[in-house]
Amino acid sequence: MKEMNTESMARIGKKSVGLVVAGTHSGSGKTTVSLGLMAALKKRGLSVAPFKVGPDFIDPGHHRAVTGNPSRNLDGWMLSESENKKIFNRGMAGADIAVVEGVMGMYDGYDGRSEAGSTAQMAKWLGLPVLLVVNAKSMARSAGALVYGFTRFDPECSFCGVLFNRVGSPRHLEYLRQGLEGFSAPPIMGGIPRNADIEIPERHLGLFTSEDHGLSDEHVSGLADFIEEHVDIDALLKNLPAVAVSDDHDLRGTSVETRQSTEKTVRIGVARDNAFCFYYPDNIEVLEESGADIVYFSPVEDPALPDDLDGVYLGGGYPELHAEKLAQNEGVRNALRKYCENGMPVYAECGGFMYLCERLIGKDGASFDMAGCFPFATRMQDKLRSLGYREISFAKDTPVGRKAMVARGHEFHYSRLEECDNGSENVAKDGSVEIQDVYEATDRSGAQRSCPGYLVNRCLGSYVHLHFKSCPEIGKNFVSACLAYQKER
Repeated sequence: MKEMNTESMARIGKKSVGLVVAGTHSGSGKTTVSLGLMAALKKRGLSVAPFKVGPDFIDPGHHRAVTGNPSRNLDGWMLSESENKKIFNRGMAGADIAVVEGVMGMYDGYDGRSEAGSTAQMAKWLGLPVLLVVNAKSMARSAGALVYGFTRFDPECSFCGVLFNRVGSPRHLEYLRQGLEGFSAPPIMGGIPRNADIEIPERHLGLFTSEDHGLSDEHVSGLADFIEEHVDIDALLKNLPAVAVSDDHDLRGTSVETRQSTEKTVRIGVARDNAFCFYYPDNIEVLEESGADIVYFSPVEDPALPDDLDGVYLGGGYPELHAEKLAQNEGVRNALRKYCENGMPVYAECGGFMYLCERLIGKDGASFDMAGCFPFATRMQDKLRSLGYREISFAKDTPVGRKAMVARGHEFHYSRLEECDNGSENVAKDGSVEIQDVYEATDRSGAQRSCPGYLVNRCLGSYVHLHFKSCPEIGKNFVSACLAYQKER
């Protein structure tokens, strides 16, 4: 294990530091660089606080696997500047260094006119310098022009270094260095050669999840060594300023001790396994802070639901990849349907919503029975069906949001919804069903979008992943609905 020099160790020992890993464009290699830095820093004995800019569940899962710490999402559209700072400060508690993985290209946001929603905006909000990752494949002196433009495009952005990725040879790296001569560029922190062995395979929603493609200890150790070999981490640490963690109680967020000491009034079952693994950590913590005792279960593996539940939360994931096992587990499917019929508050997003429908149909036409809480079938498609931010206004009272409340989230799925009438117990003899669409949705531009939120009794399902911090009342509302059900039963 490589040791830090005395100056870098002293800096880390006195105050926490941080950086943002940004790319010139999507596919520049910022995820590999971020994971590699996290692995190398942890191997040096540092506590790493990982973060991800944008509505992403897969990268944060790998962050957590590498660092051992939860990775939190930061988002300039779903959340306010102050809320992002609270989330950042909470994640930094007890950590030596923050590594924030950016989204898309550094300056890419909602449109071409402003920085809103970009990595650059988040770096400025947090007061962190940027490590710019440049895909140097097929470039030499042109890289100098690219770096020149990126580092001067916004004078308010600061940079701690430039890192070239997919470098072909030592001579290639020297050409890249020469291309930056003659102007005041950030220091070059290294050149990472092409290496397919360190990349994580992809599938239709992005990279494989940490649950389905867990990084072995050997892989993580090798990744750390690879980054140590090709990145001057000592020089990088030397360039990092102390993180400005606010002393303001409103920005520190709720401590772990406070969350643990909150009186638990209800038991909420949260589905978590390979099929359902897309959750914002802050969503779970919002429920805990509101009085929920979280009990995890697996719809894939567990023969039954946990005892004495007052509510259920099913997040997104890959139910289509585990459809056969989900269909075979009749105990959990039937229990969820009965709970829905009896008025238990149930909230389901995307993959969780698919699981609560009547059937899931694969791209090959194979059909699998699901829980049957909603009279629909979901059918997988080859092409992406919907992607984008959504602002949801609740048209009626629901277990999570009351009428006229507004929350923000995003939609990202490959399946389409089909009406289904095959004898569900929720469907009356005339084919009707007591189901309401309770969402009024717009996208980030304010345009109306078709993005239903279906309510049956107290069971709410939608393709939208809501970020509870965009509307903190969600936690209190859901716990209140669970408490009402607890008293009823």
